Formats: sequence, C-alpha cells, structure tokens
Amino acid sequence: MADLREYHRRRDAARTPEPMPGTEELTSGNNDLFVIQEHHARRLHWDVRLERDGVLASWAVPRGLPEERDTVRLAVRTEDHPMEYLNFSGDIPKGEYGGGRMTIWDSGRYDTLKWSEHEVDVVLHGTRATGRYVFFRADRKDRAGKDWMVRRGATKAGTPERTPPPEVLSPMLAVRGSLPSADQDEQFSYEFKWDGVRALARITGGRLRLLARSGADITATYPELRELGPQFPGTALLDGEIVVLENGRPSFAALQKRINATGQAKIARLAGQRPVTYLVFDLLHLDGRSCLDLPYDQRRHLLEALELRGGHWLTPRAYPGAGTAVLHAARQQRLEGVVAKRRESRYRPGLRSADWIKITDLETSEVLVGGWQPGAGKRAGLIGSLLLGLPEPDGTLRYVGKVGTGFSDEALRSLTTTLRGLARRTSPFSPEVPRAHARRAQWVRPSLVGEVVFQSWTEDGRLRLPRWRGLRPDKTPGEVGRS
Repeated sequence: MADLREYHRRRDAARTPEPMPGTEELTSGNNDLFVIQEHHARRLHWDVRLERDGVLASWAVPRGLPEERDTVRLAVRTEDHPMEYLNFSGDIPKGEYGGGRMTIWDSGRYDTLKWSEHEVDVVLHGTRATGRYVFFRADRKDRAGKDWMVRRGATKAGTPERTPPPEVLSPMLAVRGSLPSADQDEQFSYEFKWDGVRALARITGGRLRLLARSGADITATYPELRELGPQFPGTALLDGEIVVLENGRPSFAALQKRINATGQAKIARLAGQRPVTYLVFDLLHLDGRSCLDLPYDQRRHLLEALELRGGHWLTPRAYPGAGTAVLHAARQQRLEGVVAKRRESRYRPGLRSADWIKITDLETSEVLVGGWQPGAGKRAGLIGSLLLGLPEPDGTLRYVGKVGTGFSDEALRSLTTTLRGLARRTSPFSPEVPRAHARRAQWVRPSLVGEVVFQSWTEDGRLRLPRWRGLRPDKTPGEVGRS
C-alpha cells in the first residue's frame, strides 16, 4: 500500500531541499510516469522511480539498469517517494539521509506488463532508458522486502535492443594533408591536434576502462582518470587523447615518464607529480546505442551535451568552418597542429580516412628500432644514435635513417640497457643499411616502437632532420607504418 510515512521519518524538512508534501492525501495519476536519478551519495547509484497509486515506487540500482538482455543486476527496494520527486535534482546536505548530488538521468512514460508484490514488469519509454525491465524479489522470505534484482527483458519485434559498448575497438585515424580550401571550409569542423597518447574510455556501471590504440588496457597507468567512471551519467565509449599539460600546453616529454611507468607506488607518485588530462573529442557509444554511423556534427552535439569537465578531463572546443583561424591559433600557441573533420562523416574504426585531415608543420612517425651506434665523449658507453626502420608489406624492415637527438640522460641509460637485452648478430634491415651508418652498429630485434618528429621525407625515403620523442609501449610493432 502506498505510504509516505517512512519517507518523512528519514528526513528533516529544515535540513534537506527534497520535496516534503503531506502524508495524508496522495496525488492520483495514470501510473505511467517514471524518473531515473543519478545519485552521487556515499556510493554512486541510480534511483529508478515508477509512479504507482500516487507515489513513486523506488529502487536503488548500484550499477545502473542492465543493457543486455537477460543480464541481472542488484536493485534495492527503498521507501516510496512523493510524486514531486519526478522533477527533483539538487544537493542533499552531507550527513543527511542520502546526502550527495542528485541529477535527473532520464524520465518519461512507461507501460505496466505486471505489477505484484514479488514482480514488477514494465516497458520504459525514455530518452536514454528504453525497453522492457523486470524487477523481482531475490528472496521472498525477506520480510523487509528490500532484496530485489532487475533484468532487461525481451522487447517487442522492431524495438531496438540496447547493447553495451564494444570491449575493443580500433580508433579512426587521420591522413596528413593541407588545410581545406575556402570553398570547402564550412564542410569541416576544426580541432587542435593534441600531443599525447590516444585512448578510448569505456564506461559501464560507473567503472572506467582505458584502452590504448593497440587495444591494451592502460587503466592502471593513469589512476587519476578513474573517477571519470563513477561521475559519468550512464554508459559510453569515448575517444580522446591523454596529455600532460605544462603552462597550458601538452608536453610529450613530460608524458613520456607516465607512459613508461610501472609499479603501483611509482605510478601513484608520478600521478601526483605529473597529472594527466583526458581530452575527449568524440563519442562512439552512448547508453546502449552505437554512435558510429551518426555524422560527426551529431556525435559532437551529443558529446558536448554531456558537459564532461572534471579535475582531469574535459571536452575541448571544436570550430566549424574556421580553418584558417584555428591553424593560426595553433601556430601562435606552438601546438602540434590542427585536425579537420568532415562534418557529415561517420566514424570509421581502425581506418585512416580522408574525412579526417591532420595539418602540421612537422611530421611525426612511429618507427621500429633495428639497431644502435655506440656514443662517444659524454655518451661513452651509451647510445650515440638509433637506427630506425618501417615494416614493408612483405614483412621486411626498410631502413629510414638514424636519430641522435631528443634523448634525456635518463632515456639514454634506460634505452641502452633495454637494447642490450635485444641484441642479435645480423642486421634486421632489408636492403642493408648504408655502410657509413652500419659501421660499429649494434643490431637488435626490432620489437621496440618509438616515435620521431621530423621535417619531411627525402626522395629516397629517409627521415629529414629527425628528433627522438620517446618509446611508445602503448603501440605494437604490427601497428607501425608510414602515413
């Protein structure tokens, strides 16, 4: 029987902004309204409330409503709430019952398929929550009646099924090119090119999983980003770049120590010394629905509506039809460049597409280390230069030049130790390295992926004025190729 006495017993009207209507007369309705509130209390959960006989029957769902059919999750039955709670959002003071931030995650109407003391079977018609959900008592002997579960049920034919974000997905890549012409400018939106590590963020049930471009799980490497999971309103797959900001600009040199860090204590220490920021620029999946086939403009609109801004993450602005101005600003701020994205284009996982164009004054390339030359003078006993290659389609390694600048003292010591452990007797390059570069060379197994920045390619396919940027343990040798 609907009753608000327990609701009032738990709350002090003088201390909480929650609605406090009388307990005598209950508002009558059509038993067809619902609200889902995201509740940042002591533990994040989602409150599902269904209108029933003048009150809102309520369940607290710690991991949110399940997306996959027949997936079962905990749903704790709580006290009935007043109808006025359909529109409530705000901050419940700390120390009060349910203290914490509460926002409306979704609302709408629902159809009742069954409503009994032990089972509630409904079809939600919301913006984010759609489809059939069955709430059922986990233990009918539980006299308090709090132990419930919820599962996603089968829906009518033609109703789109909600699906979780994919476990693994390769991000879309850009081609190098020039700024679109003035007559094409409005067809593109422009974003700054960030100097960091590409990462996808998979968020389900308040939990974050970070994936490198290779698909490797890098969540543990960046512990300061974990709070994005519980603070995100729903489930999603985000695309973005992890950077370390110094004086407001990304510093790849500072990020290098974070990329290569191992060990929980060291990672925690570096997270305090060189905290990262996750710059989110695309939305690939949201609340059970893929966004891959949506045009860029629509994905961007959905992303910006999420208002992602926290201590270690944000969504940088995009600038439709402003190519010249954005490129000028990038050069003034000494940023890496600009990415032009066609506004009508869909997201193409794993493909390097001309729908995304990167415009930079300098080029970057991933390379494989195939050997090294010993140093002299201050570098005696250490690396003098690295011999670099790119894999060919036939499986051979083509020599593209050597690099001897851009190394910190720490990087030189670490690389020297690592490369000695990869030693081999013969050159991994085909055709052979020019004699002048092969002199005194120490050959290694080409398993280390690095990154260089350089001015251009020479006519014979060599790097012009390369500078070492660092190892890329987030990438595999199989991903390396000239672009």
